[in-house]
Amino acid sequence: MSRQPLWTAFDIAAATDGEVFGGFSAGGVAFDSREVGPGDLFIAMKGETTDGHRFVGNAFAAGAAGALVSEAVEGPHVLVADTAAALDALAKASRARTDARIFGVTGSVGKTGTKEALFAAFDRAAPGQAHRSLKSYNNHVGVPLSLARMPASTRYGIFEMGMSAAGELAQLTRLVRPHVAIVTAIAPAHSAFFAGEQAIADAKGEIFQGLEPGGTAIVPFDSPHRDRLMAAARPYAGRIWTFGRGEGADVRAREAVRGAHGTTVTAILPDAELTFTLAPPGDHWVSNAMAVLAAVHAVDGDLAAAGLALADMAGLAGRGRRVAAPVRGGEALVIDESYNANPASMAATIALLGEEPAERRIAVLGEMRELGEKSPLYHAALARPLMRAGVDFALLVGGEMTALANELEGRIDFAHVPDAAAALERLDDVIEPGDAVLIKGSNAIGLARLVEHLGSGAAAAGNIACST
Repeated sequence: MSRQPLWTAFDIAAATDGEVFGGFSAGGVAFDSREVGPGDLFIAMKGETTDGHRFVGNAFAAGAAGALVSEAVEGPHVLVADTAAALDALAKASRARTDARIFGVTGSVGKTGTKEALFAAFDRAAPGQAHRSLKSYNNHVGVPLSLARMPASTRYGIFEMGMSAAGELAQLTRLVRPHVAIVTAIAPAHSAFFAGEQAIADAKGEIFQGLEPGGTAIVPFDSPHRDRLMAAARPYAGRIWTFGRGEGADVRAREAVRGAHGTTVTAILPDAELTFTLAPPGDHWVSNAMAVLAAVHAVDGDLAAAGLALADMAGLAGRGRRVAAPVRGGEALVIDESYNANPASMAATIALLGEEPAERRIAVLGEMRELGEKSPLYHAALARPLMRAGVDFALLVGGEMTALANELEGRIDFAHVPDAAAALERLDDVIEPGDAVLIKGSNAIGLARLVEHLGSGAAAAGNIACST
């Protein structure tokens, strides 16, 4: 039985008010010619620094079935006035044609992990019928792209939404139109663009504005901004559930006991109770798991399948993946948290490093970006979690880390280098067998290069491993 195409040229033209030049059927959608696969639709986006129309030929050479363009090109295509507007229109058409239960996830920390865990839960219950945004495609281009990639037959669609300014989430959530909207946690990420955490909470609370009638808002119970988020949800939600560890949360972890193979959690939900093993370590993951269970329960989903999925969750690249890296005379454990960083996630992952049984604990920390005028205070404040975790050596990367370097002087052994290239040169001289090495920083610092350097040796030796 042949598989239904994701889009035909005539579907695309109808959705975007475009004109067809050569019929085609597409099984995927991409706007980066380097990511085009056989049978994909290539969308030629015009940006500030480049124009996707320059790469239409590359896309066809990679096997694209057709292109969505605003200029005439060689090869089958749909011609529109504006490809960015057409992508939004395609996203709206995709959302309109599905009967799927749709989930929107945002938050300062934890949104990607929660999105992935939700996908794992629904994919376990309904294999092949769940869809989610890949990577961290959570902005004004990534969200409509993720919607446009959703098959019409999808039963569960999970979409991550991010923002760096007020008003952005309101636009994205009205594209996604979730039945369930989740805010994971509020922290001073992107605080350079906001007056304070309350303003960040208000911006995150915009996700509720797109809720479908009667939809469910899921709010962190233990957050100091809980009541503010609940007030933001009230005009739009048919139901508001809280999640967390505290007594009184609608979905809460009554018990969480860390063991050798994960954390055994007993969760209390409205009209249900579930005991399961949670593979990813850390209190923040216990909280994330409660948000996942709340979302599954909100649509009468399979809680048992969700528990099994949480037991099988592996660390994500850049967000908790664990690599057994060969070093001189043995192996070191590398904890890959290189994708992003803010004060809350830094403190949480440093605390996890402190729990690792290791000969030495090493923290490679890149500067945290977009923290505004309080950036030196936020960086200096990392000294306390480093001390509590018993970190033996800290490698600090970037100019913003000067405040932390000053705070650590005379307390623990550390080095301060200007960039990832300098950190890479220093790293091989630092790591020894039996070490546990945390690598974390804002994505723009480029610490993923360090993980790749260490992991390439591990891959060659067949030693890459994920947490279980």
